[in-house]
Amino acid sequence: QVQLVESGGGSVQAGGSLRLSCVASVYTLSNYYMAWFRQAPGKEREGVATIDREGSTGYADSVKGRFTISKDNAKNTLYLQMNSLKAEDTAMYYCAAASFLTVRRTATMLEGPEYNYWGQGTQVTVSA
Repeated sequence: QVQLVESGGGSVQAGGSLRLSCVASVYTLSNYYMAWFRQAPGKEREGVATIDREGSTGYADSVKGRFTISKDNAKNTLYLQMNSLKAEDTAMYYCAAASFLTVRRTATMLEGPEYNYWGQGTQVTVSA
């Protein structure tokens, strides 16, 4: 059973930065597709950023140029560097993972059902 534990959330003013981390209880992250999702109150879950086994990345249009996803396979840790934060980035942020053995790939890998392991989330609040 894969466990994902997020950290790094908090409150920040608009224009500020935060770095989220997600530690995975896996043998190696290189066997997994990873992503960050977010969900604001009253809104649907939104895919934010994804990274594949080789390190190729993808982003939602709403965060392109501001957010950067990365991973450290040796530390089994996924990161999301968030810069130039806006009030509309306020949400609970979730880490997600899918094994390369069982993943059902999509074009964007940001839809949600591709992933079968999810963390508990970390709250990000951006004040205007």
